[in-house]
Amino acid sequence: MKILITGVAGFIGMHCATQLLGRGDHIVGVDNLNDYYDVNLKKARLARLHKNSNFSFYQVDIKDQDAVAELFIVEKPERVIHLAAQAGVRYSLINPHAYIDANILGFINILEGCRHENVEHLVYASSSSVYGGNEDMPFHEHQNIDHPVSLYAATKKANELMAHSYSHLYKIPTTGLRFFTVYGPWGRPDMALFLFADAMMKGSPIDVFNNGKMARDFTYIDDIVEGIVRVLDKPATPNPNYSASDPDPATAAAPYRIFNIGNGSPTPLMTYINALESALDISSQKNYLPMQAGDVPATFADTSELANWVGFCPNTPVEDGVKRFVAWYRNYYNEALK
Repeated sequence: MKILITGVAGFIGMHCATQLLGRGDHIVGVDNLNDYYDVNLKKARLARLHKNSNFSFYQVDIKDQDAVAELFIVEKPERVIHLAAQAGVRYSLINPHAYIDANILGFINILEGCRHENVEHLVYASSSSVYGGNEDMPFHEHQNIDHPVSLYAATKKANELMAHSYSHLYKIPTTGLRFFTVYGPWGRPDMALFLFADAMMKGSPIDVFNNGKMARDFTYIDDIVEGIVRVLDKPATPNPNYSASDPDPATAAAPYRIFNIGNGSPTPLMTYINALESALDISSQKNYLPMQAGDVPATFADTSELANWVGFCPNTPVEDGVKRFVAWYRNYYNEALK
């Protein structure tokens, strides 16, 4: 198939492209290569993809309506994996307009491209952040998510609503995937594991929020990619049992689906840090801090719907995933760590 992947120079985007190229698909990659984090890391990811002749790349900002429309017309992708977004909860407190530009304007441009070029299936990134301050765990797709606690989360919920409207109006199969704290090799430098490793290697203290009393459903990148690819291969369909008098947020009378992708086993933050200390053979200095605005104390995914749909749910133990991250980290930054 010809598959368009937005955010292809990103952490999840590169891994998705690698797996799909490996099975023989043609990948059209899109990224604006912005400087939210180290552009050299993004270019290094792209360099790996360019080794495959079935990969083509466009440096395009998805908020550019004309450029996105032209891309769809020229390339005519059969399916789309939309991962491009302004990420990060904390950055949304500093630069909220970036989230509206990328996550709202950018998403409508992707939806319009899918509509006009008759795309078979749109799979897009949502986030566990949409669950907001919900305390009923594990989080499941049938819960109410009307109380986001960050603008980032609000834009991801908006994406799910926008996708539903296009599935309803134009019969475009759309599937939203709520990712739970993705980590692993080639990860984002603004994420906890990367920040912790960098500080520990430099002998600096690590910032531990909410005094360490946090838990996350840390999900290894290979599991995330396996879930994405399996979902991509099974386009969303209407729920034949959907009831408008008792609406289900995760399905619809339209070809629309929402799934969690998480490890299904929340790990205490201190256990995660201990796994990193063990892999690096370093005992970290810890700077205990209060909870940050927009953050939540715990996440925990119910992945039974994903398992029922595609026969898979993530299961990589945190200790194994962290070791693989450290092996990559040492290799990638070998000169800096000498």
